[in-house]
Amino acid sequence: MALNTDSRVLTLSVARMADALGNSFLIIVLPLYIASGEISLVGIAGTEISLPGTALGGFVLREETLIGVVLSLFGLLNSFGQPFTGRWSDRLGRRKVFVLGGLALFGAGSAAYPFAGTYWTVLLARALQGVGAAFTVPATVALINDYAESDSERGSNFGVYNTLRLLGFGFGPIIAGVVITGGLAAEGVVTYDLLGLVISGFDAAFAVAVLGAAVSAGLVVLFIEDPPEAADAASKDLSIAIRGPDGRGLDSVFVLGIGTFLMATTIALFATLEGPIRARLGESTFFFSVQFAAVTLANVAFQIPIGRASDRYGRRPFVVAGFAVLIPSVFVQGLVTDPWLMLGARFIQGVAVALVFAPSLALAGDLSGERGSGTTLSVLTMAFGLGVAVGPLASGVLYNVGSFETPFFFGAVLSVLALVLVYSQVEETLTEPTRESKNI
Repeated sequence: MALNTDSRVLTLSVARMADALGNSFLIIVLPLYIASGEISLVGIAGTEISLPGTALGGFVLREETLIGVVLSLFGLLNSFGQPFTGRWSDRLGRRKVFVLGGLALFGAGSAAYPFAGTYWTVLLARALQGVGAAFTVPATVALINDYAESDSERGSNFGVYNTLRLLGFGFGPIIAGVVITGGLAAEGVVTYDLLGLVISGFDAAFAVAVLGAAVSAGLVVLFIEDPPEAADAASKDLSIAIRGPDGRGLDSVFVLGIGTFLMATTIALFATLEGPIRARLGESTFFFSVQFAAVTLANVAFQIPIGRASDRYGRRPFVVAGFAVLIPSVFVQGLVTDPWLMLGARFIQGVAVALVFAPSLALAGDLSGERGSGTTLSVLTMAFGLGVAVGPLASGVLYNVGSFETPFFFGAVLSVLALVLVYSQVEETLTEPTRESKNI
């Protein structure tokens, strides 16, 4: 991998790996932290929410829904901010300052959690992190795109980037489970004695998240510079197309954004239901962490070969295949009652995500042209973040009003919709002569 990849792409990928590890820590830690009793839910949990003017009546706010709101807030702010920060970075022609500013905000939010005593302060810290990610993500993927010297490198570059980023995101939950409980099969939150200073497993996990942001920032400061050509995109058309170029059908990037949103929603349905899943499957915190991480670990295994194959054989076949695999892998998660079967379903879901994500980013990069890479690629990164935000919230609400199976059956329906849209609307970007000239 290292021999055939631009060193700047590797540096950015390692930086995002460290940052993603810190963020994925929090996906496991925050539900446990909120449920631990250290965070006051007085006046919030148990409140009945009425839905006036509907036949649904109302429902009582339960802990799962409150956890879903915290997990979703990050993605909502991250996603809705990305089109603005991506466009801003295109106009200024500067990416590095956006990456560093976002990492600073993310680190500050992580450092605030140990001092949060109420649910509202946890929400505020998570919001700060969401804003930080909105600055970091589109600028980073725009740099990856800018560093590609030709279309034949783009899929490979995004494969490397996603592999290392997801390596951090995948191992983060597993390490978080060990840090919080003190062992692979242990239960309960441990404390650590650091030179006479006693800290809880929660505080140790938050410190790791801060460290991840700091390491990422250090790598960017030392090794990353804005490419000279980035400034050239500042005056170009920065609009996001919805209709196809001939006025018929939908724009391929827009459709990939919808598909990416629906896919990411299915991934994030899992996190909110940690308590119900562990009770249903009779498993430990650590094994749940492994199941959660299986999606991203499958990505680690397959992103690079799929990215390189998409440079040779085209983007569209992989994207379509990925959504086809996604449907059954999500559906069965609502049915299985064995921990190992759940692990297998999550891993297959990860293979589906790997088939979709790197080829989709490469296809969007192929089409970025005068639109601006920050603006175009932010459609997909925004969509992914929005799905990660909506998934936990939807899962908590659907679990409240339905049953354990409801969120996963809903995710399977979303996957079918994504497959239909992508198959009917997305066009291939690589021509036959281009594919034949690849030297992969």
